[in-house]
Amino acid sequence: MAKLYYRYGAMNSGKTTALLQVAFNYNERGMRVLILKASVDTKGGDRIVSRLGVSHKVDVLVSPDMDILDIVRADIAAHGSAPACVLCDESQFFTPAQAEQLFLVTVDLNIPVICYGLRADFSLKGFPGSTRLLELAHTIEEMKTICTCGRKAICNCRKVNGRFVFEGEQVAIDLENDVQYVSMCPQCYFKAKRAFYAEKAASRVE
Repeated sequence: MAKLYYRYGAMNSGKTTALLQVAFNYNERGMRVLILKASVDTKGGDRIVSRLGVSHKVDVLVSPDMDILDIVRADIAAHGSAPACVLCDESQFFTPAQAEQLFLVTVDLNIPVICYGLRADFSLKGFPGSTRLLELAHTIEEMKTICTCGRKAICNCRKVNGRFVFEGEQVAIDLENDVQYVSMCPQCYFKAKRAFYAEKAASRVE
């Protein structure tokens, strides 16, 4: 029975690199994969780009109004056979309905699906797509990374123009509009957050 895997981790935990390695392993064995990326993530355009500098063109950029089950069925019809696996990058940006469609790819089409993404945003709130994937996935795996202090990093801290921020829209793409993300442990995250609000309060007093 095919399974839905959700592999999540903080920024810089190697999610995209792992996806590219899985794709390479399948291709090396003569097996075709279908690579999907949420179109909301505009970094890299129609390519997924690892921080190591490796990139790969995606097969389909998935917009919020698209049905992933239909995408996979169309791919099967076009190639005359099913892909060995469906690989999804930036899966936190899929809608909850699309997370369910990925689950149905395993149920109705018996094709394994491996999704890579973030669990929560820069304010520690879950992305709707990630939350649904966590609810549905047959297997959930954490990809680990470390904070600059050496502790395990599970938080994604947003920087704008080099300064930590804790307010703003949920979606702001890394390396666009002077936005950058830093993976942090909870201790360092809340230290930075308290400093942000202390500075904000002091500026109001002045």
